[in-house]
Amino acid sequence: MSFLLDTDICSAYLKRNNQVYGRFVPYGGRLHVSTISAAELFTWVLRAKASPARQQGLLDLLDDMTVLDIDQAIAHKFGEVRAQQLDQGLFTPEMDLLIAATALVHNLTLVTHNVQDFANVPGLTVEDWLTP
Repeated sequence: MSFLLDTDICSAYLKRNNQVYGRFVPYGGRLHVSTISAAELFTWVLRAKASPARQQGLLDLLDDMTVLDIDQAIAHKFGEVRAQQLDQGLFTPEMDLLIAATALVHNLTLVTHNVQDFANVPGLTVEDWLTP
């Protein structure tokens, strides 16, 4: 099984959260991150009060994972799910839906603590590595 890590899980890893930290090792080579999450993480590490070590930690983390770009297939899946949601009166925030579409297109399990943010995405498999 391979995983797409949401921003909050990567952030927990960078903060050395023991619960998340230990989950990374057994899945080495099968961990992925969306460019959306990478962008959100760069925002976090480039803040004025962030330590320079945090930025290096992110660079090291991204070197150890596969970073998945947003492409036409993901854009199509995003549009498909967004259209269904709009027709049903449902909503998923756009950035989260792009991350979910990435997981769906690449057949990855999404790992997030924000499970509710993805509850309205059909066919998405979600795990929470921060819940005991």
